[in-house]
Parts: sequence; structure tokens; C-alpha cells
Amino acid sequence: MDLQADLEVAVRCRGLTKSYGEEGARTRALRGVDLDIRRGELLLLVGPSGCGKTTLVSIITAILDQDDGQCEVLGQDLLHMHADARTRFRGRNIGFVFQAFNLLPSLSAVDNVSIPLLLAGTPREQARARARDLLGSVGLAERANALPPKLSGGQQQRVAIARALVHDPALIVCDEPTSSLDQETGHAMMTLLRDKVRNPQRALIVVTHDNRIFEFADRIARMEDGVIVDIADGQGRAP
Repeated sequence: MDLQADLEVAVRCRGLTKSYGEEGARTRALRGVDLDIRRGELLLLVGPSGCGKTTLVSIITAILDQDDGQCEVLGQDLLHMHADARTRFRGRNIGFVFQAFNLLPSLSAVDNVSIPLLLAGTPREQARARARDLLGSVGLAERANALPPKLSGGQQQRVAIARALVHDPALIVCDEPTSSLDQETGHAMMTLLRDKVRNPQRALIVVTHDNRIFEFADRIARMEDGVIVDIADGQGRAP
């Protein structure tokens, strides 16, 4: 295996399979996925509902375990890692922007953004200072003390992005980040993400049905029936 090629790949999946349900009534969500995600790129993962996109990114982010096959993330095989070590690795190296934002409603924006740093052991005031800096960079400096219910959907999305970036992760995964946003807000959000993650040591995966944001992709991977059927260069292709 080529060492240099390994250094250029953030995620390597080979033959991934995953099924749900009991014997005799099992659903095959992944049927042998092969995919490389390069450092420094924004990859869109597209395909119809139920084709396996969310299952795939859940395995990549170690939320789920595969049934068979290999998945290396930043050079690590998370499946065979002890649970505590896996949690620490994920907390240090992976940022996730959930479709539903998953902000804690009783915490202010700055405290929501601070969470990954606090879990990593960063002192509270240092974590909050870093969180305020990130909120400023996403245009929410004046809303840092607001509770999520007092923020618009677009503002909550930006808080979620700041939370995903605050610990400077090498891999960022976004699940349907523009599905509930109008075109202008969605484009602004994708521009922000692209600008924040354009780094030769960082990779961004965006799961989406939204063809309005295809222009931001370096590559577009299409899934059908639990497999990758096509990978094409996008308009935002990294040099």
C-alpha cells in the first residue's frame, strides 16, 4: 500500500456492509461500500432516501459499527478500538453538524458551542472564549448569550457549525445541512463551511438531496441501494 496515498486520504472504506433487523427479516443498508475521502476536499454524498447515506456516515463517525469490511478514519480502524479510546478519538477529531441541529435548549449559544472543548477537558473560561471567537466568525457575536429557542433556524444552523468547528477537527460531517433553508441562506451556510474547512489536512462530507449546493463540491459520490455507483468531479474541485 502506498504510504503517500495513505497520508492523502482522510477516510478509506472497503467492502462495508450493514444490515438491520432479525434473521429472516433483515434489511441490507450497505452492500459493500468502497470509498476514499481525500484530505482537503469537500465531498457531497447524494442519492435517494433509504439508499444508505446516513448509515455510511454513521459508520465513518463511529456512531455505528459495520457488519463487515474496513473503515479507516484518519489512519485509525475505529471498529477495533476500545470504546473509551474511540470516544476520545471522535471527540478530538470529528465534528458533526446534525440535520436537526441538536442544540441544548437550556444552554446559551456560547455554552452549546463550548461543549466539545469542555468534554475534551478544556477549562471553562478558555472554552467559552474560543466559542465566542467562533460565534463571531459566523456572524453571531451579538447572539452569543441567546438560548436556541430565541434564534432563527439559520442562526441555529450557524451555532451548530461553530460547535462542529470549535475543537478544530480533521473530519467534519454534515447531514442535510440545507434541507430546511432557503437558497440564499443555504448558499451562505455552504460558503461558510467551505471557507472554514478549506485546509489540506481537513475533509468535509456533506450528505444532501439539495442540488442547489452541488456547485460547492470537489467531488460528488452517488449512492443507490447501499453501494457507491458513481463518483464525479464537482465544480468546486480542489486544486
